[in-house]
Amino acid sequence: MAIPMCLVITLVFCSLMVANAGNFYQDVDITWGDGRGKILGNGNLISLSLDKASGSGFQSNNEYLYGKIDMQIKLVPNNSAGTVTSFYLKSQGSAWDEIDFEFLGNLSGDPYIVHTNVFTQGKGDREQQFYLWFDPTADFHTYSILWNPANIVLYVDNRPIREFKNLESFGVPYPKKQSMRMYSSIWDADNWATRGGLVKTDWSQAPFTASFRNFNANACLWSNGASSCTNSTSNPWFSHQLDSNSQGVLKWVQKNYMVYNYCTDTKRFPQGLPLECTVANKKSN
Repeated sequence: MAIPMCLVITLVFCSLMVANAGNFYQDVDITWGDGRGKILGNGNLISLSLDKASGSGFQSNNEYLYGKIDMQIKLVPNNSAGTVTSFYLKSQGSAWDEIDFEFLGNLSGDPYIVHTNVFTQGKGDREQQFYLWFDPTADFHTYSILWNPANIVLYVDNRPIREFKNLESFGVPYPKKQSMRMYSSIWDADNWATRGGLVKTDWSQAPFTASFRNFNANACLWSNGASSCTNSTSNPWFSHQLDSNSQGVLKWVQKNYMVYNYCTDTKRFPQGLPLECTVANKKSN
């Protein structure tokens, strides 16, 4: 399905705003997997593998309080059913904040599902799921998390697919006080990942491998209880919100590729939809 030309122009402009990426040797640590996670290519590439014994993962050395975080990922090809490849931000503690991309593998020829969620103070249950408009296993694609005081926006190749607004004035908690690290991992979740756990991992296909490159954190570093951002005007993303063209892209993606939205699941919430869903609907009318 074609995208309107005005939206294409916006996306091209956005792609010019991506900053240069760093080096994985300097930016992250492989934190688990017993050798299944590897930094390659002079620090330009990470491969994470999953076999029957274990998955693997890495995390950023730095913590952030607001920022725009980008990662290019090439997902597990062929029969990836039961596997989950993740890219997310998360704080520590029992009342943590978290912003998730989780890529749910599938049988060969079936589309991946992009599972997203937002946690505030340890509470999630805000899932939205999408198909992609391309094969995410054939090449690298850019997945981005924009997090600022006004909103959280998740992007795929600079196209917004999800927005979570700061609605604290209506009583909806928003992640703004806890610094978060970036995490990526691959792991076995065949109890729920593929068709609700109906399709199990085929271990004869292992190891399952996903690749990562061009990690970029245009963000406020958090150190010793303080943020590095003393002047928000020097960081354009700090006050960025979706303009009318970007809202058009968001609506196009959600109309054509969204496969689940917790804000429309009245069976799951028989006592009433979550507050942010009803508030957002009122504000958009």
